[in-house]
Amino acid sequence: MADVFGKIRKTVIGNPRDLKDNSTFRQISLIVFLAWVGLGSDALTSSCYGPEEIYKTLGLHVSLAVIVGLITMVTIFIISTSYSQIIKLFPHGGGGYLVATRLISPNVGMISGSALLIDYVLTISLSISSGSDAFFSFLPIQFHPYKVPFALMILGILVILNLRGVKESVSALTPIFIIFVLAHVFLIAYAFTTHIPEIKGVAVQTSSGLTTSISQLGIFGTIVLVMKAYSMGAGTYTGIEAVSNGLPNLREPRVKTAIKTMRLLSISLSIAVIGLIISYFLFDVHIQQGKTLNAVLISKAIASWNPFMGQSFLYITLISEAALLFVAAQTGFLDGPRVMANMAHDSWLPRRFSMLSDRLVSQNGILIMGVAAYFVIWLSKASVGFLVVLYSINVFITFSLSQFGMVRHWITERKTDKNWLGKLLINGIGLILTTFILFTVIIIKFDEGGWITILITGALVSLAVYIKQHYIKIGKEIGRIQQVMNSKMPETIAELNQNHKRKSDDRTIDVHDMTAVILVNGYTGIGLYSLFKILSKFKDVYKNFVFIQIGIVDADSFHQEAVVETIKQNIEQDLSKYVYLIKQLGYNAEYRYSIGTDVAEEVLNIVPEVVEKYTNTTFIGGQLVFGGTYRITRILHNYTIFSIQKRLYNIGLTSIVIPISLRKAVQVNNYK
Repeated sequence: MADVFGKIRKTVIGNPRDLKDNSTFRQISLIVFLAWVGLGSDALTSSCYGPEEIYKTLGLHVSLAVIVGLITMVTIFIISTSYSQIIKLFPHGGGGYLVATRLISPNVGMISGSALLIDYVLTISLSISSGSDAFFSFLPIQFHPYKVPFALMILGILVILNLRGVKESVSALTPIFIIFVLAHVFLIAYAFTTHIPEIKGVAVQTSSGLTTSISQLGIFGTIVLVMKAYSMGAGTYTGIEAVSNGLPNLREPRVKTAIKTMRLLSISLSIAVIGLIISYFLFDVHIQQGKTLNAVLISKAIASWNPFMGQSFLYITLISEAALLFVAAQTGFLDGPRVMANMAHDSWLPRRFSMLSDRLVSQNGILIMGVAAYFVIWLSKASVGFLVVLYSINVFITFSLSQFGMVRHWITERKTDKNWLGKLLINGIGLILTTFILFTVIIIKFDEGGWITILITGALVSLAVYIKQHYIKIGKEIGRIQQVMNSKMPETIAELNQNHKRKSDDRTIDVHDMTAVILVNGYTGIGLYSLFKILSKFKDVYKNFVFIQIGIVDADSFHQEAVVETIKQNIEQDLSKYVYLIKQLGYNAEYRYSIGTDVAEEVLNIVPEVVEKYTNTTFIGGQLVFGGTYRITRILHNYTIFSIQKRLYNIGLTSIVIPISLRKAVQVNNYK
């Protein structure tokens, strides 16, 4: 059964990546164009609903849309420029979590990361729901009850694509992105070239509309309306942060690749937003019930075309919009697991979320993002209207905290950086704009359902605090074991030597003697405690000792240079210490190690080599005993030894699990 499952998994997800191959990362990393596709699709699809939200908010004063569009375009460049500075300051990845953590405080960083995670779940949910809406708008009404199952099916496909790998998922969706870009570039260019005489009139019409609005609403009322429309179009900026957060997935030199991607993203997004708004003006587009503004625009643009050509362009453009909304969900799948991995590395989330699969993706993060999006889509019935209310609040929490952190940084560095004032000005303006939008959106959306987003984010923050406290408590207890072991080690070794009456010079090696194969995770108090427990409980039973350690490449370390070589050196140092100790007691000892992403798999790969040399083996590993509910601690701790024990049992090998109670382990008598 396991073999069948393994074959299915390899067929669907693909064969494992080779960590030892130095070209592996280059093969799976993203060049500028693919980064634009994978990380920029979320921002670019906002042109499908950002300008429309501006129009809806302005109501009868749509002549002000060009003014709002110009302010929006300026904001895009300010935010993207400020994030380019973040990319340079954090060349290994500078998402909102890391920026706030390092430039403000870990607790503020945790809040920023939690807000960003909720935003990415909503990005996936809203993108898929919006795409489903657009797709089903072409179908008769009797098919609409199938919209939610269809959305969930698309979600499942995206999960599988991302489990296969970052590059694979982006490459598969690239044709959709290209069609979308070409169709919209042609649409905007067509609108401009066919209305050349009217283009000058746009400025006149905007000026006239501004005068009319001021006479009706007053100067203050007009400013409030413009700022409200500007804030309600905030979804336009939601994908900009993705480039800095997804930097570890980019091709070397990462910073240059990220800067080029950010520049490409900001230019394309700005052209799309202002181009579509002016096109609405040129074709005198107004909101129609049941149709998007882009659909109305295209319908007017093709009115004089050949019917076949016009309808073909209409369907190609709108279907590409629907499909690209599915592609936009990639931002959540690419960056959400990255944020989870960073938070897990700092113990705010279960540490398993920092682990990589054999395809070198954050499998647990992808799955949890998929599951969370599943429930959001299912509970909301894929309602875009409801999800839009929840959307964009959290990303501006992250935006504001990141900008504040950068402002604080440039003030601190003003004596060492000659260009600090210009950089401060960019991030300072970004801080003012993002904070203004944040408070405006919260006020407007709170009663409409925005409180749900804030409540869920608060719950995630509380959970992160609980997890962090748990890991801190466990870390302190393990530290005490380490102290006790270090203080008692000379005495314990001397006592064992005296009891066993063996000397290193009378040691003989017999591969048929009882052999203890001990699984360790570094030269730690836990490993030493397990070793001395074996020596004291089993007396002189084991004559040979083999230490096995697995080096884990996780999401935090994978993208660092020479990561495999660094892990290898650390493992060899740790294992050499164990071998030295055992040889001091007069026993035979050696070690084996491997580097990978799955401890159990790597151990099973080493087993044949060990049992072939030593014919009488017992595999031994320690497992910490935690207080509290087993299911809760199961989430926070891996219990890998039980998975290894089960696999060893299935191939007929003996294994022993030594329970290590943290409370009892610090009692000296337990070592004797």
